[in-house]
Amino acid sequence: MSCFSHLFKRKGGAQQQDDPSSDYFTGSENIIRYSYSELVRATSNFDQANKIGEGGYGPVYKGILKDGTAIAVKVLSLHSRQGAKEFLNELLAISDVAHENLVKLYGCCVEGNHRILVYNYLENNSLAHTLLGSGHSSIQFNWRTRVNICIGVAQGLAFLHDTVRPHIVHRDIKASNILLDKDLTPKISDFGLAKLLPSDVSHVSTRVAGTLGYLAPEYAIRGQVTRKADVYSYGVLLIEIVSGRCNTDTKLPYDDQILLEKTWRYYDQGNLEKIIDSSLGDDLDVDEACRFLKVGLLCTQDVTKRRPGMSAVVAMLKGEADVCTDMISKPDVIRDFRDLTLRSRATSSTLLTSIMARSSPLSSEEMTRTSITFTAISERD
Repeated sequence: MSCFSHLFKRKGGAQQQDDPSSDYFTGSENIIRYSYSELVRATSNFDQANKIGEGGYGPVYKGILKDGTAIAVKVLSLHSRQGAKEFLNELLAISDVAHENLVKLYGCCVEGNHRILVYNYLENNSLAHTLLGSGHSSIQFNWRTRVNICIGVAQGLAFLHDTVRPHIVHRDIKASNILLDKDLTPKISDFGLAKLLPSDVSHVSTRVAGTLGYLAPEYAIRGQVTRKADVYSYGVLLIEIVSGRCNTDTKLPYDDQILLEKTWRYYDQGNLEKIIDSSLGDDLDVDEACRFLKVGLLCTQDVTKRRPGMSAVVAMLKGEADVCTDMISKPDVIRDFRDLTLRSRATSSTLLTSIMARSSPLSSEEMTRTSITFTAISERD
């Protein structure tokens, strides 16, 4: 029996049981199970012309259902060892979660070896493709649009962190996972790496997964997952949106390659406005933009306790709470895989020495924490 079988129940009598569209999640009556043949028709047999994205999880296609509904079809890559687990995580994480700033899951296909998610189709692709992409985009990201996107993403994360029970830690907040609808309303997507946190647990140790450049140091180095890891990633994204450039750009001179480091330098010099996107027009509010950048720096503090929660971030962005500039210090940054590897080895060695000094046998949990794997960390999209 498939490990996914327990997630579904039949709805209706015997006459409906052969209809794949009548299959629903147990306890999630709005989640439809589609047949593979139905999705083949909707995407013209997964034609490359309908391909709208590609990630470590697998390709995403635009499709049109019989009733004319446009959908986004995310196909699990059968070559991905992590794929099946991520697929199940995503189903469990968002089957009953609904918010204006989260993608809407219509349903899925679990048929034979096929593992497919079906979402609402969002017309304006992702922030990585439009605002930060190297290609031409006709979308005009004026200041007010960027403000709405920044606040929208923050509200979506605050909902996952503070309202949903158990709390959800996304673990891969980045520009390519922020999709835009026809009105440029941001939607947080790709919950394949989401981690459910019981309300009485402060953190869990896990296999490190995410995207270099957005990874919180404590998560990347020690595998420690908390909501504050998402806060760090959001801080990087916030600064990207205000500046109009990616956090990591190895084509630039060394000192300018990491946006977060450059933003800190300008802040430390009292010239924070220099990091603001120079292409912004007359609607730019420089003071507001600098406030957003300060919030971004707060979110990326090295000490996790000094990072604000996402509900506090929303309040600061809206001007409903002051930005505690006294709390801002130089952010910790992992520049590349070499930096990550060296720091992780040093941390593991220190931890192992500390454990051995206690002259007690290593527990399986302690042994696990001294050996963190990084195969699930990806370069920037």
